[in-house]
Amino acid sequence: MLSYITEVPSDRPVSGVHCIPMLDNGNIVMVWDRNEQVLTTIGGRVEQGESLASALQREALEEAGIVLEEKLVPFACWYWEEYGSYRVYYLAKVQRFVEWPPHFETTGYVITNVETALAMIRKLEGREERIAVVRRAGLLSGALKEDAR
Repeated sequence: MLSYITEVPSDRPVSGVHCIPMLDNGNIVMVWDRNEQVLTTIGGRVEQGESLASALQREALEEAGIVLEEKLVPFACWYWEEYGSYRVYYLAKVQRFVEWPPHFETTGYVITNVETALAMIRKLEGREERIAVVRRAGLLSGALKEDAR
């Protein structure tokens, strides 16, 4: 179940972290998942002993070759009943892009505006959770107007 938050939940463990990285011009960075054939948020599992911020930085570097600024704003979480843990979504700013070797899960990043990302997700898969997360990030960042669908 997706919930909007302003701080990381502490009642259960967080096993996954994802982000919507923003560029200065309001565009976002997403990745193409080669296995699922979908446009997806950047992130993944938190390794044992790893902080949430470190896990997110690692995933951003591995999946998209980006370094995030230190400030990460939690804005949504998904509670996985079957695992008893959360996936937390952050709004982040891209500090810089770096060269990175091809990743086995993704084929690289896609830079787009929020409205186009939403249209692509609707057309390709229609997954409401992903649409809600991207839309919320767009609203919070000011890149999307309230009446945009």
